[in-house]
Amino acid sequence: MTRPRIGRKAPDFRLPATGDQEIRLSDLRGKKVVLYFYPRDNTPGCTTEGQNFRDLYNRFRRNGAVVLGVSRDSLAAHERFRDKQGFPFHLLSDSDEKVCRRYDVMREKNMYGRKVMGIERSTFLIDEQGVLRQEWRKVKVKGHAEEVLEAVRNLGKDGQDR
Repeated sequence: MTRPRIGRKAPDFRLPATGDQEIRLSDLRGKKVVLYFYPRDNTPGCTTEGQNFRDLYNRFRRNGAVVLGVSRDSLAAHERFRDKQGFPFHLLSDSDEKVCRRYDVMREKNMYGRKVMGIERSTFLIDEQGVLRQEWRKVKVKGHAEEVLEAVRNLGKDGQDR
């Protein structure tokens, strides 16, 4: 499968989400979308990353952006994680990894000496027309949400970087 490319339409998807919803990327046209993929609910790095997006959420909204988190965890796990952390944004369940594979975020990892496939922490910024404008791969959590917010702010009204 080909990797998403900056300047091209972001791969569309439809996934079940917290709040008994189903979210389709194409239904979010007219809004900027911050789509962040993370390995697992209730783990230290993923919790901190979600908290950082939570803490900046109102600023993302004021800049016309929707924030969505995606992992392979179940909806039930997502609901518990979202409630516990007070996330104002939805978490999407990609249990069959189809969207993870479309966005090319699955990587072989070494877990306690065993090789396993897992999500490489990655974020994608999609403009109001559904075009991928920026991507971050191999994300380090510290300062990441702030960097993404700055990119959202700099994304021009016409969908072009200023």
